[in-house]
Amino acid sequence: MSPVQRPRNIGGDRDSVAAPDEWARNVSYAKIHNICVSALAGPVIVWRMDWLIVLFSHESVARTVVLLGVAGAAGIALGKVRIYGVSLGIAGVLFVGLLLGHLKLTFHQDVLEFVREFGLILFVYTLGLQIGPGFFASLRARGLSLNAFAAAVVGLGALVAAAFIGLGWVSLPAGVGLLSGATTNTPSLAAAQQALKQVGAPNDAAVVQGLAYAVAYPFGILGIILTMLLVKKVFRVDVKAEVAAAETAHTPVVRKPATRNFEVRNPNLVGRMLGRVPGLAASGVVVSRFSRGGVVAVAQPDTALQLGDILYAVGPEEGLDELRVVVGAEAVVDLTSVPGNVTNRRLIVTKSGLLGQPIAEMVAFAQHHVVVTRVTRNGLEFTPTPNFRLQFGDILMVVGEAPQIDAVAAVVGNSPKALESPQPIPFFIGIALGVIVGSIPLALPGLPAAVKLGLAGGPLVVAILLSRLANTGPLVWHMPPTANLMLREVGITLFLAAVGIKSGEKFVSVLTSGEGWRWLWFGAAITAIPLLLVGLVARAWRKLNYAELCGLLAGSMTDPPALAFAQQTTASDAPAVAYATVYPLVMLLRVFSGQLIVFLFYRAAGG
Repeated sequence: MSPVQRPRNIGGDRDSVAAPDEWARNVSYAKIHNICVSALAGPVIVWRMDWLIVLFSHESVARTVVLLGVAGAAGIALGKVRIYGVSLGIAGVLFVGLLLGHLKLTFHQDVLEFVREFGLILFVYTLGLQIGPGFFASLRARGLSLNAFAAAVVGLGALVAAAFIGLGWVSLPAGVGLLSGATTNTPSLAAAQQALKQVGAPNDAAVVQGLAYAVAYPFGILGIILTMLLVKKVFRVDVKAEVAAAETAHTPVVRKPATRNFEVRNPNLVGRMLGRVPGLAASGVVVSRFSRGGVVAVAQPDTALQLGDILYAVGPEEGLDELRVVVGAEAVVDLTSVPGNVTNRRLIVTKSGLLGQPIAEMVAFAQHHVVVTRVTRNGLEFTPTPNFRLQFGDILMVVGEAPQIDAVAAVVGNSPKALESPQPIPFFIGIALGVIVGSIPLALPGLPAAVKLGLAGGPLVVAILLSRLANTGPLVWHMPPTANLMLREVGITLFLAAVGIKSGEKFVSVLTSGEGWRWLWFGAAITAIPLLLVGLVARAWRKLNYAELCGLLAGSMTDPPALAFAQQTTASDAPAVAYATVYPLVMLLRVFSGQLIVFLFYRAAGG
């Protein structure tokens, strides 16, 4: 004991200070003996695992976190179990959480609430970053008709659910829960739950919604597969022929740029600069190198052509055919096999200062006589146009002399480590912006009060917009795919575990009651009616390819197990192309359709 410290009176007021002689009188040998025995008994308590009993028998933050961990791990494992090729996926976490809740284990309400909300934010924000780059592109060309059919599936499902609510057959929380479960769409569950909280629904509304979701979910998966099989039988589809037609239709889209060698035989091109060859700029073709007198050099826009020059060109087949007509004829020499100082290399764009700049304005390329022939972005390789704007993570195929390529590599960054490293500062700024945007009240005509995008809609919209910007000054909004996937899975796992644990106490009683059976039938109707109507109309009216139709149906429900079944049935990747085309728009519509139903029907449902 330090000389400046005064002993406190054991057993008395903890703030009263005892004199040294009083301390000696109060502490008897018996008390010292009891203290020693208690200290020695500690290892015995640990050895007997009494601490574990205490952990699980008393409500605490630690026990709630343990239950969430158990629900997450066991639920993910359950979701991987396949029965006839179909699995629950991430919804397995919800069902394990329901089991833990059914065991009536008490949990820390504040922790569970925070985990549910924060898990939701993590999930929708990373989801927005994922779907953002392809969202606007999916609304063009052929994707427009596919997205129109997918939007019809979403709209019809929302109308069926709204009809059940409006007729009074189900309550509002149960109706939006059935809509989410019947369409196997967890983000809509989260968004509707936020909307119910905004309009001041009772505390048990989230519980009812989670129960309805769990009841409707299994047939949500099965209904998509049954619809695919029914369309196949009704129209007597020849799967092999349909797959061949689908792959032929998509070949020009997915194939890599071709390469050709041309010999200049057109006398009208003598003395003309390469960049001013008629039709070259609009053809999508890039001439990366040329040979004159057996010497290979990098081709530049100001290269003056002569008869007998050999040009090495990269681009789409149609553009190469047009260039051949202008230049003269194909050459028998392949410049890539001719020895020389010209080589090619792949460079990764990782310098934030270049992001958003068009390739044509990149001074470093012209200074070092380096040509960009191809770009790989999101796994897709294509020939860039002069106005093509760089994004973080773009992989450039460049042609030039080795020292010059090294200089350009220093300019663009070319750091694989930077590509793999997450950007934590923009990530947290994006989340904060998403929550702020989600909290802005919006006054919409016909609604009883101002509404908000909430913790589901706000981060989702902000993430989609930020992913299109790519960067803002030094802030890079790009997130490596592995980091994005990890955070997305953690977020949705935490959310589903919290929802399941909170709803589990009533799950069995609801499932075995008349209410549970009614929910089951209503959920089946929400699944089957939109899928059957759109599937049959799309095939009969628009003659939609069967492989694409399967991908469309799976994508309209954002259901990976159904996509896996479609790919397995057709033995083709064609369903995945349609799935990816409609996925961004469908996900956005799913998130907001549940919220809209809540805002429109809350007062009518007795809120």
